[in-house]
Amino acid sequence: MTMGSSRRAAWGADLLLTAIAAVSWSFLTMAGVAALGLHLLGADVAGSLGPMTAAVVVLAVGGSVTPSGSVEAFGLTGAGAHTSIDIAPLGVSLTGALLLGWVFARSLRGLGATVRGGELAARAGAVAALFLLLLGGLAWAGSSTVTIDGGGLGLGGPGSGNKRPRLEIPGLGDIGDIGGGLPDRIAGLADAKASVGFSVQAGPSLLGGLVWVLAVLLITLLVARRAPLPRAVRAAHRTVRPAASALCSVLVLSVVAGLAAAVTAAAGDGHPRRVIGAALLGAPNGVWLGVPLGLFVPLRGSASGSLLQVLPHPIDDVLRGGTDRAVTVGRLAELQPLVWLLPVACALLMLTAGVLTAARTPSGEERPVAFAARCGAALGAAAAVALPLLTLTTRVRADASLSVLGIDAMGAGLELGGSVPYAAALGAVWGFGAGVAGGLLACATGAAGRRASPWARGPRPDGRTYPDLAYRPGPYTPSPGYRPARDETNPYLRPPGEDPFSAPTQTSRAPGPPPRLRRPPQRPGYRYGSSPVPPPDDRPPPPLGGRRG
Repeated sequence: MTMGSSRRAAWGADLLLTAIAAVSWSFLTMAGVAALGLHLLGADVAGSLGPMTAAVVVLAVGGSVTPSGSVEAFGLTGAGAHTSIDIAPLGVSLTGALLLGWVFARSLRGLGATVRGGELAARAGAVAALFLLLLGGLAWAGSSTVTIDGGGLGLGGPGSGNKRPRLEIPGLGDIGDIGGGLPDRIAGLADAKASVGFSVQAGPSLLGGLVWVLAVLLITLLVARRAPLPRAVRAAHRTVRPAASALCSVLVLSVVAGLAAAVTAAAGDGHPRRVIGAALLGAPNGVWLGVPLGLFVPLRGSASGSLLQVLPHPIDDVLRGGTDRAVTVGRLAELQPLVWLLPVACALLMLTAGVLTAARTPSGEERPVAFAARCGAALGAAAAVALPLLTLTTRVRADASLSVLGIDAMGAGLELGGSVPYAAALGAVWGFGAGVAGGLLACATGAAGRRASPWARGPRPDGRTYPDLAYRPGPYTPSPGYRPARDETNPYLRPPGEDPFSAPTQTSRAPGPPPRLRRPPQRPGYRYGSSPVPPPDDRPPPPLGGRRG
């Protein structure tokens, strides 16, 4: 085996092992969160937990699940029974995306400051291919028909006598089901009066999974500040990544705050297991729906029938009536004054993103105002893209087909979503304002550029790659000269034969001839420069046995 072939084999093994680690850990984590959430909701009491977990994971990565079995079991007739379930449990999605992106970004750190575009595409392609392979296996596992006794769920329609748990936060009151009814609808895949099954649609699920994994890898490259990039887009280290990573951090932090609120509410609720299970599966659904609303992105929607019970209070009161209505902070505050706390929390969230952006952006020698404007432009561009994505991700659209999920929703409908153009415009405005404010705060506190990555610092226009402190005079950096060098004062540049004492650097008169060396006093009979030992006075005696006279 030649050196080139061994290197190619090592590169292929590293690529394959990275893809296996990223995809396997992602799926294992999603399956664990989905199984735990369904178990806390009590779904495993009514049916097999394995196929239900597989179906929830498929839904989390953009797949589609359709009911199967008797038409009458769903409360539907005709073609209505073939409607797909397109609800994404974002709690499972977020967990898998975080782990997949983290492993993929860590594998890129050992490649150096830059990475070739072909190698980056090969690594992403390997991850996507293995992801689709495992997703196909889950689609097969979720396609097994599972008989579920809906009467054991206790999650039937309005006539079942069972109340849905609602989330109450001390000091804020009843804010409804934190998951928007999502976990209960997944747990109650059958009507309370029938036994039914479900199956995963392989084709749409694989297509949705491909879009999901490519989106996760792209977002990972935008937010992983210490991962290398191709040489052609190295400028993204300084312009795109600080703002994108800051915005991603605060969005994940908001979900953590939602989970903490759910744990607090579960301590005083009559069904704490259901509250925690709902939070595991659907906390990002509720939190990320509130972020655009808190930033004054108008929502429009309508709801009728029993689907009103899946909406938190006071949104259900605003949409009651079935007609298309606007949902704004002002209208909600008329019914619940504490809703005004939502814009305050979202403003603090954006300000935190602005401070993080400033701390992760190299400051250089710019003035504070110019640096803050640069941070505002970067965060404004990132928020103008992120806020519409949140609006699309949390959009809710349902009709009578959801009666298969244990809710008697015949003749009911629900539609709720934000305006994408408004979200883009308001995201740019909020991002620019938060970036400027955060940049000024960071400059005032000395935090500007403190958390910038080594790749973001990079080679500066003056050629320096280390902080300014490394270039100050010290033991390894001698002090610069105090005057400019001149050829006439350099002794090595004087022409030969010139008197060295006539150099113009002498400020006083030239000294006289050098002093003559003093010779030591001479002894009598001793000449200076001769041997220090005087010759003997007598001749030495002749050797023994020598010639006789």
